[in-house]
Amino acid sequence: MTGHEGKSHPDCINSSNPYHECSDYCYRKIAEAKAKLEEQASLTKPPAERTVHPACINASNPYHECTDYCFKRIADAKDRIGRDAAAGTKVGGAGPSSSREPDDLEGPSQHEQDDDEDGQKTNESDADAVNANKDADAGYPQMTEKQKKLFELRLKMNEARKANQMAMVAEKKKMEAPTESRGISKQKWLEDRKKKIGKLLDSNGLDMKKAYMLDTQEMAETKYKKWEKDPAPQGWDVFNQKTLYNAYKKRTKNIEVDMEAYNKAKEADPEFYREASSLQYGKAGKVQEENIDRMVKELQDTDAKRKAFSRRRKFHEEKDIDSINDRNEHFNKKIERAFGKYTLEIKNNLERGTALPD
Repeated sequence: MTGHEGKSHPDCINSSNPYHECSDYCYRKIAEAKAKLEEQASLTKPPAERTVHPACINASNPYHECTDYCFKRIADAKDRIGRDAAAGTKVGGAGPSSSREPDDLEGPSQHEQDDDEDGQKTNESDADAVNANKDADAGYPQMTEKQKKLFELRLKMNEARKANQMAMVAEKKKMEAPTESRGISKQKWLEDRKKKIGKLLDSNGLDMKKAYMLDTQEMAETKYKKWEKDPAPQGWDVFNQKTLYNAYKKRTKNIEVDMEAYNKAKEADPEFYREASSLQYGKAGKVQEENIDRMVKELQDTDAKRKAFSRRRKFHEEKDIDSINDRNEHFNKKIERAFGKYTLEIKNNLERGTALPD
């Protein structure tokens, strides 16, 4: 039965249903679909007015618009054709009628045919600039001066946007690149060592808790010596009197003392140990040159040992440099750990410029 024929719009999606009757909703949807189709059709049409140079290799493309790159290429091509024609005229000896170019290619090449070789070399750069400017102006036949400036500004904006996008992508790739730090290498070394020890334990019928049974006497002694060492001082304990005295004992432990020379100097000077009431208080005693050289050598060895000591730390390129040398950098890190949380707001205000009065 088709008792409802004629009440359904032919463009309705439910028009095949013989019992469907179109309402306002159907007509509104049909109108929206038609408007959408018209909008898509208008977008697919090529632009009516375009800035395309007729000599551009992409002029046949209805969606192409010439930029500064196109005009420069056109100018270079015209100049190259003019040079080739001038060179052929001079070599072949033909008249000017044999090397005549079309009207759109006439420019600096005609002057080059008449000038000498010296004049051609000196005026070459000026001719290129003039030719490029003429071709660039010829590429905007339908624009006013304001429209030309606006078009050039848009080109510069597009170039800046592309450059920013490329820089952002390069920075993102650099940040996502895997950097192998010391911790990762140490973890890999531990995993390899566990694999090797696991094979030895399996061959000897031992478990991982008894891995120490595979150590030799030398390895065990080295481990015990490490365990017997006192922990290194940390923080402000580095500067207390006990730590400084221990460092002094460590430096004087390997110094050789000549007891005979010491006893002779003690017998020669009755006031070897001077008191505050002595008339010779503050007077420097005689020191042998050998002892002075030995002291200088000890100081130089200590300085060289301090410079040779280094521990691998991850280097951050984006971090601000606030030190003049390695020792100053180490000191600044200690100050930052101790007082950084109290000076954070002051630093941020100085960087933003809000700490200064208006």
